[in-house]
Amino acid sequence: MRIGILTISDRAYQGVYEDESGPALIELVQEHFQQLHDLYHIAPDDFMEIKRALEKWCDDAHMDLILTTGGTGFAPRDVTPEATRATLEREAPGIIYAMLAASLQKTPHAMLSRAVAGIRGQTLIVNLPGSPKAARENLLAILPALPHALELLRGQGDASHALEHPLDTAERELQERNMQD
Repeated sequence: MRIGILTISDRAYQGVYEDESGPALIELVQEHFQQLHDLYHIAPDDFMEIKRALEKWCDDAHMDLILTTGGTGFAPRDVTPEATRATLEREAPGIIYAMLAASLQKTPHAMLSRAVAGIRGQTLIVNLPGSPKAARENLLAILPALPHALELLRGQGDASHALEHPLDTAERELQERNMQD
């Protein structure tokens, strides 16, 4: 599995302060995926730079998962969601709903996030907040579903069971038992 972490921050890019969110995510990735991240980069809050980095990591580096941190708020230069949305082929709103639900349990400020998640090719891209604590909490909220999501993107998962209605399954099992009797 190939995982990239993209920190988006003008000040971290300029060296005004040290990026803490990217390293926090790297630590979680190593802990939960038992592997090193493949790519880590700091980009400025610039629509085209973010979009180019995401496209290159999806199309050329063939990343399985890209986690961005930063640029998802209300500030005028917070353009990560727009750049991400311009990169995506399909959105994955359930991931954002899960992060928002978990975050709202901790702070009402979570409702100010404009994060986006979705798919380009076989890559899942997830925007996380810029705060190290919030980035970790949001990643932990979606972590249980990520391995299956990435399997499905690679065509390795079996999603057919998710489409079958439970009553249909029960009826089929009853018919199979009747045939055996």
